[in-house]
Amino acid sequence: MLSLRFYIALCFLACGTAAQNDSSLPNIIFIIADDLGWNDVGFHGSNQIPTPNIDALAYRGVILNNYYVQPLCTPSRCALMTGKYPIHTGMQHYVILNQEPRGLPLSEKLIPQYLKNLGYATHAIGKWHLGFYKKEYTPEHRGFDSYIGHWTGVLDYYDHSGTEKELWGLDIHQGLDPLWDLHGKYLTEFYTEEAVKTISHHAKTNKIAEESGNSTKPLFLYLAQIAVHSGNPYNPLPAPDETVDKFSYIKNYKRRRYAAMLHWLDKSVGDVVEALAENKMLDNSIIVFTTDNGGAPAGLNDNFASNWPLRGAKFTLWEGGTRGAAAVWSPRLKKRGRVSNHLMHITDWLPTLLSAVNATDEIRTNIDGFDLWDTLSEDKPSNRSEVLLNIDAKDSVAALRVGEWKVIIGNSLNGSRNSWYSPIHSDYEDNNGLILTSKVSKAMDSIGYPLTEEQILSSRKEAIVICEPENLPDDIKESKILCDAHLKPCLFNIISDPCEKRNLAEIYPKKLEEMLHILDRYNSTALPPSNTHLDPNSHPRLWDYAWTNFGDKTPPSKKDTEKCNDDL
Repeated sequence: MLSLRFYIALCFLACGTAAQNDSSLPNIIFIIADDLGWNDVGFHGSNQIPTPNIDALAYRGVILNNYYVQPLCTPSRCALMTGKYPIHTGMQHYVILNQEPRGLPLSEKLIPQYLKNLGYATHAIGKWHLGFYKKEYTPEHRGFDSYIGHWTGVLDYYDHSGTEKELWGLDIHQGLDPLWDLHGKYLTEFYTEEAVKTISHHAKTNKIAEESGNSTKPLFLYLAQIAVHSGNPYNPLPAPDETVDKFSYIKNYKRRRYAAMLHWLDKSVGDVVEALAENKMLDNSIIVFTTDNGGAPAGLNDNFASNWPLRGAKFTLWEGGTRGAAAVWSPRLKKRGRVSNHLMHITDWLPTLLSAVNATDEIRTNIDGFDLWDTLSEDKPSNRSEVLLNIDAKDSVAALRVGEWKVIIGNSLNGSRNSWYSPIHSDYEDNNGLILTSKVSKAMDSIGYPLTEEQILSSRKEAIVICEPENLPDDIKESKILCDAHLKPCLFNIISDPCEKRNLAEIYPKKLEEMLHILDRYNSTALPPSNTHLDPNSHPRLWDYAWTNFGDKTPPSKKDTEKCNDDL
């Protein structure tokens, strides 16, 4: 006769198995846009460029209205992947240049490595920009099962060449291999097609495994789009002419071309969500959409984006460079269809996503990110009370947000992007029908997640930034002290003054002193920036005019290397 203890054990195992099946790990689809402006999405109130798919996702999920990123590509992606501030990985100054023999330190454990250990199939598509000089720094050696995309920061959307300091080389790779046969293919479209193929292939693989009695895997898809970053100097705003023509109502030609680029980004979101629905994966997915930094309305990397009404742009520590457009959707969010004003930073995604899949025990203890899953899901108070926006000793700039306060020191790019860049007024007819009939809406409707026009209007109103809210305190309303962060630290109350127009440093000297003390504390933990020399061995002419993992290779001849050194 079987013992009572044995029966209890059987029951426990059976109950445990059922619970495991009921709470199967969700698919995670992480979509990151490049240089998208705050004012370039409809859910922040812009009517000029339709973003119906992005908006349909955001309005059904949680709009992150108090969410920060880093001011540049490499630092933001580093913070995302590691859960650490760039000062703690040596990635705080500028971006990784194509010719630099460096990358995100191999000692760091990245999101795909965590998820792969949990049984996820992990795939990356698009921009990497975290180092490639040796194969160990490339995506397939850092936790991704497959990778297709570009390693560098800037390239052409059609010929797929990356240019830097007058050097030219192909930069689109599958694994380590350059892809020469894609010439002429619009890259935003290509990355979207690859994402859809990855989703379909994953679903088929799981179906075969299930039919064979084998275990299935959840999907982690990292889609890092090229859009809406500017292209190479000879074609800075690349988009199909027929797409540009759709935006003839936009009078400014550059803004019109930017709108066409953004159209393809929005279409990408629609196609990906549609593919998830068609493959029966949408109802068990977490979808994150975020920019990597603010838009670049002027100057270097100008893509004619708009961060209005926020101050500043990409490269800067003003709100326009660091406050990111972002949203998250999932059936696992218990309170959806709302705007969150809880403080959040891009480092928080690592612990937050691991918490969402019940894997908090896996998280390393020395990260800077916070687990905000309950905040996102249930609107519970955030554990995060402060955000280090950056400390860059090389450029003598720093910024910190603590509660409602923000301190900023120094001028990025010599103050050339300290302004407010007005939107280009030329709006399309505001039609919420575009959102309600978008691919995302159709896919969401098919699994029982509808959206109404009333919900759209309510969330949009709440998500719009008002530079001077009602009931502004008198001391702030009357303050007109301008900020020259190059001369003295500036202090702002971001809740009352989100557009950073009133420097309160002289009115609240004790608060300023407190903020500077916190900055000093962070600075005491900073690693030296890892920026290094340019390696002549990187020159694409040595490698059939393609950017490659040059640190693993011996140059063809000393003469060629010396010539490349002269070029550098």
